Amino acid sequence: MKKFVYPALYDAAEKLSSDSQRFYLRLLRCEYGLLVVASIVSSTFYATGLLYAFSAFIFLVTLLVMIMRNWQKPEQDWYKGRALAESIKTSCWKYAMRAAPFGDEDDEATTREEFQQHLREIVSANRSIGHKIPPDGATENQITECMEEIRAFDWSKRLEIYRTLRINDQLKWYKDKAKENKRKSKFWTVIAILVYLRALVLSLTRITNPELRILPVETLILVASTIVGWTQIKKFNELASSYTLTAHEIGLTFPPLKQVRTQEDLAKFVSEAEQAFS
Repeated sequence: MKKFVYPALYDAAEKLSSDSQRFYLRLLRCEYGLLVVASIVSSTFYATGLLYAFSAFIFLVTLLVMIMRNWQKPEQDWYKGRALAESIKTSCWKYAMRAAPFGDEDDEATTREEFQQHLREIVSANRSIGHKIPPDGATENQITECMEEIRAFDWSKRLEIYRTLRINDQLKWYKDKAKENKRKSKFWTVIAILVYLRALVLSLTRITNPELRILPVETLILVASTIVGWTQIKKFNELASSYTLTAHEIGLTFPPLKQVRTQEDLAKFVSEAEQAFS
């Protein structure tokens, strides 16, 4: 088995989170970009009435974008959608691994209904974003064939699947994210330093050549400030540290994994591991 197939509800929550994240970051980029353009237009020496009108229009659009961002609050849908998706994910793994509260092997029909009820309770607890979840696949069975197939395996086979498709997958995701955020942090830091240095050179040029009136020092300062603001919003350094630490915490699950000898051991291990993941 190469891939764990989650139910349609998970895909819908994941899509809401991803779409909200992209929308939020696009609004921020638009805001920052418009402010930079407004700075460039405002610092132009050859000012005309048309140029002033264009500058006022840019500020108006920037204001509208800011109002839209604060009114719709896509970052909240991003976080809540992510939390919902993760709750569904961990529940699916518990079901597939026969971990509590879905460990009853005597009455599978009852266990299936309990799992469906559990998903309904998760959705009910997230009603604030329920109307925003895409309806695609709403009528599909929320227990996939993949989950049923894994649940039917013996405990040793399920243990190997959990190690490969859950633990190793999580470990790789966090390691990749840690590296990506470290790389982006270094990149944007270098860009900010270069912009600041350019502004410094132009400022010194003003001292030695005061007759040069068209020097975009203020615009460069705004660009540098925008870069700093962007890196603070994205939290590259903080996320790199957090992802690295989480990767090490996941690595600590491997020694206990070797001690699993029975279905009871597996159920206990999965419950503890999923609590850590969530």
